[in-house]
Amino acid sequence: MTVLRRTPWLLIVFVAALCVPWLGSRFYTFLATQITILALFAVSLNLLLGYTGLVSFGHAAYFGIGAYTCAILMKSYGVPFLGAFAAAGVMAASFGLVFGFFCVRLTRIYFAMLTLAFAQIVWAICLKWNDVTGGEQGLPNVPYPELDWLSSLPGFGGLRAGELFYLVALTLAAVCFAVLRRIVQSPFGRMLTVIRDNPERAEFIGVNVRLYELAAFAVAGLFAGLSGALFAIFNRGVFPDFAYWTRSAEALIMTILGGMGHFWGPVVGSLVLVVLNQQITSYTQYWPFVLGTILIVLLFAFPGGILGALHAGRARLPGWRRWPAELKPRDRNHA
Repeated sequence: MTVLRRTPWLLIVFVAALCVPWLGSRFYTFLATQITILALFAVSLNLLLGYTGLVSFGHAAYFGIGAYTCAILMKSYGVPFLGAFAAAGVMAASFGLVFGFFCVRLTRIYFAMLTLAFAQIVWAICLKWNDVTGGEQGLPNVPYPELDWLSSLPGFGGLRAGELFYLVALTLAAVCFAVLRRIVQSPFGRMLTVIRDNPERAEFIGVNVRLYELAAFAVAGLFAGLSGALFAIFNRGVFPDFAYWTRSAEALIMTILGGMGHFWGPVVGSLVLVVLNQQITSYTQYWPFVLGTILIVLLFAFPGGILGALHAGRARLPGWRRWPAELKPRDRNHA
């Protein structure tokens, strides 16, 4: 058991994911790219939901803002990918600050509904501002980044553009995960959990609760925007439904299914949801009913999420040291 505990599982998973283009078909690379990007989106939401206790129904707004920013800069202005990618994160974080300035003044269901209202405003702008966003037609044919430098490396020459982009997306997502992990383990992240558990007590000891929640909003918006930028290229187009409320619901399901408050919970949730969706749609036209039923069963069977159930089971095994106490959101803002 000591050997298992010391095994660098994260590194093993990352290396295994890097091997997908060589070991799997184009379909598996497609799935892996989708899972990677949506996992980053869900992990960004987990910073609000699991670590700060803020239930946001409008997280898709930042995903859409990042996607449109990257697409417009690359397609209309010829900005290189890395520049457009960074700009997407900055733009989403800026809107996160603006929206969060108003949202953190409310609590519970009122907070959640205000986040939804802002997201619907963003969606309406994307739908109607034809000159900039393309309206209902969106912005198709977003170009792939220039990856000739990557294909020139030994062993990469036989990979297609989509497979090369997967490697880039996976690397960027890994960097984002590392930064987010560092954030939640920092004093700032610890203070967010204090606010989540008891905001009144945190305010009593002198913590500026609204300022911390606003900062969490901006950071979560930043990484949601980065995931949106990656998805814009992966999808080869950006459309108004990127900012629609159903995209937020998808991230919420991933986070809760995997285990909110567990850092890697949303990653597991995105993997399970994407794979289930792909498998079910290939067998029946009634896939929404089947998928919904399976999700209900999973959520009732694992109320703490999949990682929460694994954590509880592992803690009962003799000889295993207990994991550090994971997060159990108990917050004024739960709808």
